[in-house]
Amino acid sequence: MKNITRLTLTAAVTIIFTASGFSQKALKKADASFEARQYFKALEMYKQVYGSLPKDKKPSVLYKSGISCQEINDYKGAETYYQKAIAANFDDPAVYLRLAEVLKVQQKYPEAIVEYNNYKSKGGDGKKADLGVKSCELAQQWKDSPQRYKIENMSLINSKESDYAPNYSDKKYQTLIFTSRRDGALGAQEVNLGTNHSDIYETKPDKNGKWSTPVLLPPAISSPVNEGRGWVSKKGDMIFFTRCPEEKGKQNKCGLYMAKKQGSTWGEAQRLPFNNDTVQFGHPSLSADGKVLYFVSKMNGGYGGADIWSCSYDAKGNVWGQPVNAGAAVNTEGDELYPTISDDGKKLYFSSNYHPGMGGLDIFVAEAGADGKFNKAVENLKYPINSSADDFGIIYEGKKQKGYFTSNRENGKGSDDIWSFNLPPLVFNLKGIVLSEGDNLGKGKGENVEGVKVKIIGSDGTINEFTTNKDGSYKLDKLKEKVTYTVSTDAGKNSKSPSFMKDGYLNNKDQRVITTLGYDASTNFTADFAVKPVVKELRMPEIQYALGSYELLPQSKDSLNYLYNILKDNPGIKVELSAHTDTRGKAVSNMTLSTARAQSCVDYLVKEKSIPVERMVAKGYGMTQPIVSDAQIKAAKTKEEKEALHQKNRRTTFRVLSFDYVDPNAPKNPTNPKNNNTKKEGEDDEE
Repeated sequence: MKNITRLTLTAAVTIIFTASGFSQKALKKADASFEARQYFKALEMYKQVYGSLPKDKKPSVLYKSGISCQEINDYKGAETYYQKAIAANFDDPAVYLRLAEVLKVQQKYPEAIVEYNNYKSKGGDGKKADLGVKSCELAQQWKDSPQRYKIENMSLINSKESDYAPNYSDKKYQTLIFTSRRDGALGAQEVNLGTNHSDIYETKPDKNGKWSTPVLLPPAISSPVNEGRGWVSKKGDMIFFTRCPEEKGKQNKCGLYMAKKQGSTWGEAQRLPFNNDTVQFGHPSLSADGKVLYFVSKMNGGYGGADIWSCSYDAKGNVWGQPVNAGAAVNTEGDELYPTISDDGKKLYFSSNYHPGMGGLDIFVAEAGADGKFNKAVENLKYPINSSADDFGIIYEGKKQKGYFTSNRENGKGSDDIWSFNLPPLVFNLKGIVLSEGDNLGKGKGENVEGVKVKIIGSDGTINEFTTNKDGSYKLDKLKEKVTYTVSTDAGKNSKSPSFMKDGYLNNKDQRVITTLGYDASTNFTADFAVKPVVKELRMPEIQYALGSYELLPQSKDSLNYLYNILKDNPGIKVELSAHTDTRGKAVSNMTLSTARAQSCVDYLVKEKSIPVERMVAKGYGMTQPIVSDAQIKAAKTKEEKEALHQKNRRTTFRVLSFDYVDPNAPKNPTNPKNNNTKKEGEDDEE
């Protein structure tokens, strides 16, 4: 019995040591795949070995499993593993940083801020932590106030796999090349990511204007190994691309290759001479003049991670110069990837996972200074170009604010997808209505006034004129951006409303100033006006005279300025200035006094305000046109009330005689405006 027990214990110990040895061996294999960046394979091996590991090994495996998930863009899985690693007391502060990063990618900004601060408090890099917090705060601001860009998934060319790094390959922007891991790609499954190998494809619009089914580029370009971003020269005679050799027994590095056009196909691709096989090179972008190639590398002399570099080409000597780093304003201790140089060479677009951004990779732009160097602070392109996911590889259709980029954001078709973007023009429209002020008793107030000219003068020199229809409205569509407009009306004898059909309307110099400066959203502006109808008797502010005299008192001159402004605003009208007395006194003397008073008003306007005498007629009516009868005055109860009624009869008014006065000193040939469009309301603008 003792022998049987001893044998049983011995067998148990043997099984335990055998299992332990097996798990240790499996863990080493998993770690080897992890170090080789074969994250998909490593993750599967970690899952298999985890249950048999001793307790002290599990926190590290959980952490590496999280990294593996993060590298293959499984952010939810990475979040779970990092949280488990923390719960298992994994003691590296980096776990909090990585957890914050995957939370930020999932737009969980408040939770991410907590983990960035945890990373800092656990002894992590305070600069990175603060930068992460700032990124989360900015990301929320940018999402709450998005840019005007419209983006759309290119579902016709995207697949369920990764499609990325588009580039135009012809001058008319009618052909796209891009990289894809779709089914049909050459080569076996890629061990690092557990996906197809990547190849370069081409697509063109079909007869219906839709992108055709993408086709592989010729074997000189697309091969059984990974090909990355392709870039065709403006002339269409060269293609640059990334290729990642896979020779067994070697630690292979991706490099930059170039092939020349040979007839309708591409010749054999050659590795560029400044590459070396000890450092990664990729993501080429050639300047429009073909003289400078921008690319990404981790070569010595950089700032930490993958940096953007450039290399000049000497066409005469057929040689490439030495690589030059894009500088500290662009490159960081993180990764800067997928450069795109604008056609004029003044803007460098790229992606970074270090500059303050919304999630993973964000797209930024750097502007060149007078010396051609990119030393200015870079600018984030913000939401919706950028998102909480990875956004990279942007290209523009020449100078237009439209093009394509890559993103693995939500609502895509596959993993990385190609998205289009365009910046629709700001639409500014102006409309308004001209209404009647009505007469002294309010008759016709608020009626629509027809036949009023509306003039709109832009700070860019443009002039547009409209004439209101029966509804009194006018409109001007498509106001220009960053222009200030002055809007004014010009009423006259042809202006009318239902209550005032015959005698016209008076103009005024009421103006509206409308500006599109500072607007970043389409806006409809409104500018309404009110004009005064011509009636039989137009009242003015009270004009006072010395007792029994026609001499104007000083305060009456201010009242006459009311009429002066009307004459100035309506340079074509002639008026009669009418003076009236009350019904007391003798008719002859009252007639003489009222005529003299009317004349004194005319004299003031001629001598002190320079109104042509031909525009005014002085007329005295004495006591012949009272507006309050003697009977009404007699019926008043008090002396004060009676005197107030007499005062109503003592008045100075004016009426419009005609609209046909022409100033003999006016310019004969006014200067032509830059752009004069005269329209009747209801006519369409020209496209």
